[in-house]
Amino acid sequence: MSEQGELEVQPQQDLRELKTITTIVYALQAVSFFVGITFIAAVILNYVKKEDVQGTWLASHFRWQIRTFWYGLMWGVLGVITFVLVVGYFILITNAIWIVYRIIKGWLRLSEGKEMYPNQA
Repeated sequence: MSEQGELEVQPQQDLRELKTITTIVYALQAVSFFVGITFIAAVILNYVKKEDVQGTWLASHFRWQIRTFWYGLMWGVLGVITFVLVVGYFILITNAIWIVYRIIKGWLRLSEGKEMYPNQA
């Protein structure tokens, strides 16, 4: 954001490249169900490129992706810890469904060129 609180204007080429990176992060998150390490690679990519998307509509997608990682990790750890109590099984299943939902919703909104949190000022 600029000092006046307006969104900075990014050259069209830069936005296309950043949108591609955002797409790659969603793809890495999706692949993580088969190759778990890609979930970590996705969030690292988010943090490395986070400054580049500030002031653009893509920043909301980065926020969405980062939150998906950290909340997914938190619920995953809780599910593993409580797995012996059987409730962990349900936590892990619910967490997986929630992560899939977040990936699909985010990817769809990205493909439509929409922000993730359109009602926030």
